[in-house]
Amino acid sequence: MASDWANLPQNLLHSVLERLPLLSDYLRFNIVCASWHSVAKHNKSRRAKTTTPMLLLQTRKRGTWSLYNLEEDKVLNLQLKIPNKRFCGSSKEWLIFVDKDLVVTLVNPFFRVKGRIKKENSIICLPPLNPQPLSREWFSKTNYFVFKATISADPILNANDYIVVVIYEAYCRLAFIRPGKDTTWTYVDQRWSLIEEVVPIRDKFYAIDRWGNLLSFDSVDQFKCNMESKADKTEQTSEKKYLVALNEKDFLMLERYATWDADSKRETMKFKVFKFSFVKCDWIEINNLGDVAIFVGDNSSIYVVASNDYGCQPNCIYFTHDHYRIRMDFKPWGPNDIGVYNIKTQSISQPFIEDAKTMMTLTNRPPIWIAPTF
Repeated sequence: MASDWANLPQNLLHSVLERLPLLSDYLRFNIVCASWHSVAKHNKSRRAKTTTPMLLLQTRKRGTWSLYNLEEDKVLNLQLKIPNKRFCGSSKEWLIFVDKDLVVTLVNPFFRVKGRIKKENSIICLPPLNPQPLSREWFSKTNYFVFKATISADPILNANDYIVVVIYEAYCRLAFIRPGKDTTWTYVDQRWSLIEEVVPIRDKFYAIDRWGNLLSFDSVDQFKCNMESKADKTEQTSEKKYLVALNEKDFLMLERYATWDADSKRETMKFKVFKFSFVKCDWIEINNLGDVAIFVGDNSSIYVVASNDYGCQPNCIYFTHDHYRIRMDFKPWGPNDIGVYNIKTQSISQPFIEDAKTMMTLTNRPPIWIAPTF
């Protein structure tokens, strides 16, 4: 008699789920079928232990990606069927990319495991961006029209109440859309440009610009902008800035410093970390993240408590080779600027197994961090 795995009692499935020791076991449980996925999604105690980001790596096979699991320090034996695109965002378990017609697309890689039935709505296509002709001409010369993108909530669980925000074209301006309500993109006042990262917090989006100004945009009032701080400096002081929201009142800014050789090969040298003071309306440099680990790259910046997440080192920044708006071409050797920066020792290491390192060097598609939420 054939086993009816899909209709096993839910209390039995919950019992099995609680006994799974590894994140990869939980991932495999999650993709068995719809009923098992539902159990995994609603098991709050187990979900609370699965916040460690994974590194999405392109394989040699076009359109197929794998996952590197920090917890087990290995590349998982799973093949994810994802379009062969450059991802401009990774947020709430979804990847974001833009095609040649400027159509912004969301894809959930965990719904597209090879050998499994693809779940409904694993790919969501939004209306195309419609910039001015000069911007479109600029886009025709590169695949990096959208610098970075993020979403405010899961687009399946909150289909009528989520917002997609993109930082677009050479001047890094903002555009947003509410897919459940809007049919076209809204372009934020062009006075606000050279944006580096945007973070959603309740009804607001906070942003950091090239000079370190912290801005807030009201998503209820057509992205009306308030400047929370005004930087004194007018020169660019670092290669890249990242914004991390620990909660509604605690923000970190990371500055990434790198060098470039004659072949435009980039190498990160160090990071600086700043905490925002709403009292002083300024950034204060700090030298210790405590038990926190931060993951940065083309993904929306992620922080985790290292003592709760197996495989993470505390007081460290995990970084990938991401897009820099001026230098946008990858050479044939592939993305190379990947590692872990230890804030205490001010040193960089690459604590990845050889399989993962090899995969990173065999492609010109940079890996990207993705945090499974299931």
